[in-house]
Amino acid sequence: MHIFITGGSGFIGKALVRELTMAGHELTLLIRPSSDLRGLPAGIEYVQESLFDIEGLAQAMSSGECLIHLANLYSFWEKDTALYQRINVEGTRCVYQAALQAGVQKVLHISSAVVWGDAEEVPYTESSPWGQTTLSAYAESKRQADEMTWKDFYPRGLPLVGVYPASVIGPGDNKASGQMAHDIIKRRLPATALHDSRITFVDVRDVAKALAILVERQDVIGERFLLGKESIRLGDYMRIVSQTAGVPLPIIPLPVWAVWIISWWLMILSRITGRPPLWGMSLDQTRTFSHGFQCDGSKAEYVLGIIYRPVRESLVELVKWILSQH
Repeated sequence: MHIFITGGSGFIGKALVRELTMAGHELTLLIRPSSDLRGLPAGIEYVQESLFDIEGLAQAMSSGECLIHLANLYSFWEKDTALYQRINVEGTRCVYQAALQAGVQKVLHISSAVVWGDAEEVPYTESSPWGQTTLSAYAESKRQADEMTWKDFYPRGLPLVGVYPASVIGPGDNKASGQMAHDIIKRRLPATALHDSRITFVDVRDVAKALAILVERQDVIGERFLLGKESIRLGDYMRIVSQTAGVPLPIIPLPVWAVWIISWWLMILSRITGRPPLWGMSLDQTRTFSHGFQCDGSKAEYVLGIIYRPVRESLVELVKWILSQH
């Protein structure tokens, strides 16, 4: 099958490309001049088009049977917050308009479990109502993109499959989900905090496996799949990383109120300097981590037949990968 992928050079993208290449699929990746192509297998076609050039994207997709839209801005702080709307919402709009024009036969719409926000049901499933509010500008932009996708494009015949990964971790993670592990190993954390917050994690290789199965399934159009099932306390996350790396955790535990005060001051400093907050402690990240989120992706287990790796195993392999890089 010929598959067109946006965001294929990212964390999830590289794991997915390896999975699809082993399955014998023909791949075309949308890239930017700054895309990091290291670690991608040979035999892939690359296309440089703007995410907002509908005609150019439609032409590039014209030979593709399936589109996997991974490209997005994932962060908890941006100097220009309008970027979330531009890339995650308007970029998605342009990509899907191009897919309609190109007549793509299947579209895997990769969203995020955070679109459920402060959902009342814990853990929530695909059928659970969304919470009244989201927990970050990133999550809000992903929710808007998701609402637009199903409201504006699915009724017009875009053959959508919705995919909502929990917090993705594993070897190769340089994003916000793995930043705490990097900070612990490099002894950059002055204190620990939010030990009792619970977050559902999913291994990047499990996400790639689920997407590869969805590519080939013909009975999933219109379906939505949460990916991830096991939630752990952030305190356990930090302990596993510390023990695996042989690096002691900071002695000082911060109370929740102190975390909020520090985040507030770091955000003021970031507005002055134009640089991200230290330790990633933006107000959005503090809000997300302090509230936590727990989802139940059991549907992917019984419909797609995937088996989730234990979170501990994923964290251990993340630590080993970080140590191998330094």
